[in-house]
Amino acid sequence: MPGYPDHLISSQRRYGHFGTSPARSQRRYGHFGTSPARTHFTSFSRVYLALVHDKRGRMFTYSARLFFMCTYPRIFSRLIIPIACCFMLAACDSDEKPVPPFDKTDELVVITVNSPDTYYENAEGGYAGLEFDLASEFARDLGMKIRFRIVPRMDDAILSLEKHQGHFVAGLSISDKHALRTRFGPVYQLVQPQVVYNTDYPKPKNIHQLVGRTIEIANGTTYAEQLNQVKQQAPGLKWTEVNITSEDLLAKLAEGKIDYVIAGSTQINLAKNFYPNLDSAFDLGEQTGMAWAFSRYAERGLLEKTQKFFNRIEQDGTLTRLLDRYYGHIERLEQTDVSGILDKRRTLLPELRDHFHSAEELTGIDWRLIAALAYQESHWNHMAVSPANVRGIMMLTETTADRMKVTDRLDVRQNILAGARYLATLKDRLPLRIREPDRTWVALAAYNQGSGHIEDARILAQRLKLNPDSWVDLKTTLPLLSLSKYYGSLKHGYARGGEAVILTESVRTYYKILLKYEPAYSWGFPVRDEVGPIS
Repeated sequence: MPGYPDHLISSQRRYGHFGTSPARSQRRYGHFGTSPARTHFTSFSRVYLALVHDKRGRMFTYSARLFFMCTYPRIFSRLIIPIACCFMLAACDSDEKPVPPFDKTDELVVITVNSPDTYYENAEGGYAGLEFDLASEFARDLGMKIRFRIVPRMDDAILSLEKHQGHFVAGLSISDKHALRTRFGPVYQLVQPQVVYNTDYPKPKNIHQLVGRTIEIANGTTYAEQLNQVKQQAPGLKWTEVNITSEDLLAKLAEGKIDYVIAGSTQINLAKNFYPNLDSAFDLGEQTGMAWAFSRYAERGLLEKTQKFFNRIEQDGTLTRLLDRYYGHIERLEQTDVSGILDKRRTLLPELRDHFHSAEELTGIDWRLIAALAYQESHWNHMAVSPANVRGIMMLTETTADRMKVTDRLDVRQNILAGARYLATLKDRLPLRIREPDRTWVALAAYNQGSGHIEDARILAQRLKLNPDSWVDLKTTLPLLSLSKYYGSLKHGYARGGEAVILTESVRTYYKILLKYEPAYSWGFPVRDEVGPIS
């Protein structure tokens, strides 16, 4: 099936929701919905069923599990397990075969790693990540199917490319080391290598203060090159390359197990939203470019189409929108904001969780998104009251409360359910052409300023030759609603549109935090969180 990996992705990641269980089907309610169709697997059935998942699809997997495991357990153990082993051998053999040349196939094979920067299974059971979106868009441009080959590290990705097991590697840092074995496409993102430290300890001021300390970098990254360059200034500088991801290294640093980590600025900014005791100390060398890497002998047609593709998405704003989707909100919160939601997650959220679950059942919106909105509005204080008489955990106005049939805005359950229903209503009112995740971000902005002002911002976007259906462009026009130069000619007049941007971007980050630390709602069915990769 296009868009599915050669091997299933492990959910046992430090970064929580990146790589959730592929045994879940969470597609019932669109982008933020979840599904009750979940159940447990035994260890043997996971091996067999994970295999047929790729080959035959989810419905076949579900019926096969019930039939063999519940009705004929002995037949399962004697017949199905040997068959599964045969499938595994066949899968391994097929993985070793080189892909057809680009001009002789209708399937684009992309090599990458499972990480929040590249490719992961999201909370809805679909696949996401900057590289996934970029490569999928490229395949659509070409009119080709797409398949992702997932490998443990980028070094493995280059080795796989050299064996012609894919047409290119997605998400590689440009470096002298990699340039010896590959040729790079256009640069589409710049990342700054930085020294990361644990804020529970003194901040290092320069490279000399790293001498004699424990420094670790992820194997397969380019950070050793930057360290070798600065080692001339600090000859005693030493570091260790370890076989875990940069995300796991940052978690290890947050736990105080090592002194420093070298990582990219995007990874660091993401991690700071999960670990408030992490921060960057100083930059290490120059920015590095991110690009796709091709074989030294790649076909000219593939390289030309790649260049044309990146020219197009840079000119029409697609690249800007994709970068904003994954990184546009990650620097919005301060460390105190992150610490606050993590503390209240332990103290206040347990008593509220059932109400948020009910809100998801009522609306189909992920309960963690509703909870993130509630935290932004009131810090989960069900007695919150503003000077404008906006009340309750979801901060409902009197008008909204009346519309949602709320009798007591300070009643926790009524307030949460009404706020969730109101958000769902705002989403439903938006034009169908606004796609997810922009649809949800625009609805959040409407929750803050009302649908009328959001429509004004969309009209203004059209006047300014921007995309009225793109959240990244509405982030530009919403703050303009407070300027007479613009609001004077709009139907709904003045609005504090900048507040809507702040609310939405903050909710996006709080939602990411809850996705990492809080499990999806199982709708009364048991959830299996640990499904390992087939290798």
